Amino acid sequence: MSTRTTGTVPGTTVHAAAARPASTRTAVLWVPDWPVLAAMEAGQVESHRPAAVHDGRRLTAVSAVARSQGVRRGMRRRQAQACCPDIVMLPTDEGRDVRGFEAVAIAAERVVAGIEVSRPGLLLLPAGGASRYHGGEQALAERLVGEVVEHTGHECQVGVADGLLAAILAARSGLVVAPGLSPSFLAGRDVADLAHATTQDAESAQVADLVDLLRRLGMRTLGDLAALPAADVAARFGPRGAWAHLLAGGGDLRPPARRRPEADVEVGCELDPPATRVDEATFAGRRLAEQLHDQLVARSASCGRLRITARTDAGEELVRTWRTDLGGLGGLTANRITDRIRWQLDGWLTAGAMRPHGDSTHPVPAALVHLAVAAEDVGPAGAEQGRLWGGPSGGDLRARRALLRVQGLLGGEGVLTATVQGGRGPGDQVHLAPWAEATQVARPVDRPWPGRLPQPAPSTVYREPEPVQVVDADGVPVRIDVRLAMSGAPARVRLPPPPRPGAGRRAPEDEEQGAGGRGAGVDRDGTPTGGGRDVGVVGWAGPWPSVERWWSRTPQRRVYLQVSLEDGTALLLAQRDGAWGCEARYD
Repeated sequence: MSTRTTGTVPGTTVHAAAARPASTRTAVLWVPDWPVLAAMEAGQVESHRPAAVHDGRRLTAVSAVARSQGVRRGMRRRQAQACCPDIVMLPTDEGRDVRGFEAVAIAAERVVAGIEVSRPGLLLLPAGGASRYHGGEQALAERLVGEVVEHTGHECQVGVADGLLAAILAARSGLVVAPGLSPSFLAGRDVADLAHATTQDAESAQVADLVDLLRRLGMRTLGDLAALPAADVAARFGPRGAWAHLLAGGGDLRPPARRRPEADVEVGCELDPPATRVDEATFAGRRLAEQLHDQLVARSASCGRLRITARTDAGEELVRTWRTDLGGLGGLTANRITDRIRWQLDGWLTAGAMRPHGDSTHPVPAALVHLAVAAEDVGPAGAEQGRLWGGPSGGDLRARRALLRVQGLLGGEGVLTATVQGGRGPGDQVHLAPWAEATQVARPVDRPWPGRLPQPAPSTVYREPEPVQVVDADGVPVRIDVRLAMSGAPARVRLPPPPRPGAGRRAPEDEEQGAGGRGAGVDRDGTPTGGGRDVGVVGWAGPWPSVERWWSRTPQRRVYLQVSLEDGTALLLAQRDGAWGCEARYD
């Protein structure tokens, strides 16, 4: 079920049938016709007059008044003037759009800390944690709409869905698409809707050519495109086609950016005296842009996001994150970094995003005392080189950075990696070490290990053996004496029940009841308890004895047995002190 969440928040229901594996749950805040609204705020056109923004050839944004007279986005200028002779044509001005949109971003950040500006007029944010905090996705959408209307006066729409394109289209319709239903939500949409996921004019032109080609080939909906094999689409249409296929199926290039606890490359300076004018702060920002660019060049590195941080004399800290071009340093020059800083400072200082608290009668911009610029997701420039067919590479590097970020939040032991070490039992051969930490294993693999289990190694090794019961054809528990003689051939194995949903560690009273607790399968003397399931044995091998540290006061004596069950699983069982336990499972 999907719930409409526009400014008035009327309830509707949308049904969908099919569902694919869920992508990142993404919320999108969209302000319709933002370039025109920004021009109206700047005093370039009156709000009651029909207006449109053009790039010299076609219209990129159209006001509601102009749309009522037949003017549409994508029209040529003369065609639009023929539909509406009184229309006001405005040139594109990215700086104007960014400065005006800062007030909207500030209002949205009152609800969710850590947003990403995809482009002026469009905000992205992960919806998982924010929706849980505010009591649901519909409540989150209502809060965002209310804050933007209250603090800026602009109407906006919020959409929530799995994947970037589905979330953007949901925002344009004011919908909350239920988890897992994004592919069905996108299936009936026109392929031209791919243009809404672009952030640059060059991308829009490429997508327009792709859409024209897809239509000529008979693919008119996103569902038609998503139904094709991904490899065939990449081979036929190249990287842009692979990008479109991923979005059409409800996929995601990457999750929306969140604020990070640390920056990969950061430069900053103190402003003394404090800067109250844009030109003063931009002069310092120019030096920071050159320093940051020089450091990236010295490292032969590129970055995925640019974070601008400013601190006022009142102690308030403002942070904004911008996407950068993928593929190296060619698109991220010192001049482009300076432009981003200047636009952001203009939005903070001139557009009234920063005002002293408690002084609404005298709207004087607060003074900046500190300015910093950080390059995030920094990696070798070659790691972001595009593949022969498909999206940008560097996936392993980005995954490593993500793991390091989680490790920084949880501590060194929060993320562990498994390596192989020497040992006889399957559990002895697993060595857990903190991620990215160069540690030596306690027991080298290349040493002789008498009594080591033969290959193949089990695929799943349990941290603690799961108690089981092994019985012969007469139902008598199988015992192994000191001479490794078995009391009978294994016929059935009683396995413990699967863990209950939401169940955590067993209670102490359960652990005291028997070897496996309530419903584990056996008690201390080996008799069956309730809750298990019996599975027949179709083959077995063993037993193999293992005695470790026999000279110590606490020797470890085990007898291993491999069994193949009638349900297709294979287990490694071990008997200790007369009780059987399952130590590992084979694929």
